[in-house]
Amino acid sequence: MSIESVFTYGAPALKFGDGASDEIGYDLAQLGATRALVITDPRVAATGLPERVAAQMAQFGVQAVVFDGVHIEPSDASMQAAIDWARANGPWDALVAVGGGSSIDTAKAVNLLLTNPGELIDYVNAPVGGGLAPVRPLHPLVAVPTTTGTGAESTTICVLDVLAQRVKSGISHQRLRPTLAVVDPALTLSQPAGVTAAAGMDILCHALESYTARPYDSIERKAPEQRVPYCGANPISDMWSEKALTLLAAHFRRAVADGDDLGARRGMAMAATFAGLGFGNAGVHIPHANAYPIAGQVRDFRPAGYPDDEPLVPHGMAVSLTAPESFRFTFAAAPERHLRAAGLLDPDAAERGDAGALPRALISLMRDIALPDGVAAVGFGPADVDELVSGALKQQRLLATAPLPVAAEDLAGIFERSMSLW
Repeated sequence: MSIESVFTYGAPALKFGDGASDEIGYDLAQLGATRALVITDPRVAATGLPERVAAQMAQFGVQAVVFDGVHIEPSDASMQAAIDWARANGPWDALVAVGGGSSIDTAKAVNLLLTNPGELIDYVNAPVGGGLAPVRPLHPLVAVPTTTGTGAESTTICVLDVLAQRVKSGISHQRLRPTLAVVDPALTLSQPAGVTAAAGMDILCHALESYTARPYDSIERKAPEQRVPYCGANPISDMWSEKALTLLAAHFRRAVADGDDLGARRGMAMAATFAGLGFGNAGVHIPHANAYPIAGQVRDFRPAGYPDDEPLVPHGMAVSLTAPESFRFTFAAAPERHLRAAGLLDPDAAERGDAGALPRALISLMRDIALPDGVAAVGFGPADVDELVSGALKQQRLLATAPLPVAAEDLAGIFERSMSLW
């Protein structure tokens, strides 16, 4: 077998800093845009920010219209509604996403279906969907995150609930990556503590999963047309992940405890950006695969800080709930990496140098920021394990990035041990 010797790296152009969002009209004009669709959700729209972003475009000759119908934790149905609205009110030559990962992912889906043939499910990753790749270039997309977590502004991934199958899945292709990421830490000050905690755990797991992912040079060599955005841990993604972990150790607890701490908000915004630049190329694995059925099969859990009109397990929270046991399972694949990551987060937790080092660091943090105590705390029990495992096994794009093979019984054990974490 010929072993892989090539890894790939991609990233959007980046504009970072307080006030960066004030320059989007100029940036769009430089991209040749004349009519832009601004995509956001109702809660962000209520702050007036999307309208301010749209209004400042006019001085640069860009007409902008705001669509504020994004659904938090979007589904195929909510994305289709946004696509239909965009088609009916176009044409557009650029898109701007203002909000969390839900708005950015919805904008990616709208952009894909405005420019390419077929239906949404055709592009969703197999085996949930058809797994097709876009055949035409997409419009320029500027991503403006107002939460610190998803890293969606950096990635080629669009995540959605597929309602008929009761599972989360995604669309993954290089063409979905935003053209420009505008990261303005001042926009994140309005995040409630619960949102900061859940979204921050998404940053943390992005960094940890990409750092512990299967190494890029541990698989059979691929032909150019077979290469995928998630190529495994590599020297560039490792650098971003380590820096993100260092920033999280310094700023995460502070940002949850005091949302007005702009220094902590800046640190979290930078950590989210760095982690996105890492995992968007290396990939994520078991915690993210497990998160999709947890979120997709939710019954009646309603977290603090989020809309309470329907049950919801926020993405970052869902990812975190099996992370300690997932990393206990993967420890044997690369003990030195797990211990290095644990030491960056919490030197005391790493002191014993065993498989529990990273789980201890994670559980300590999760308790401090008031996350639920395991999968049972969001409404699941032992009787649900088989269905949760079935949903996780559908995430083969993610499980392929795990540093060691993952069978159904392995996932079942992780879910069982994650019912209660402390």
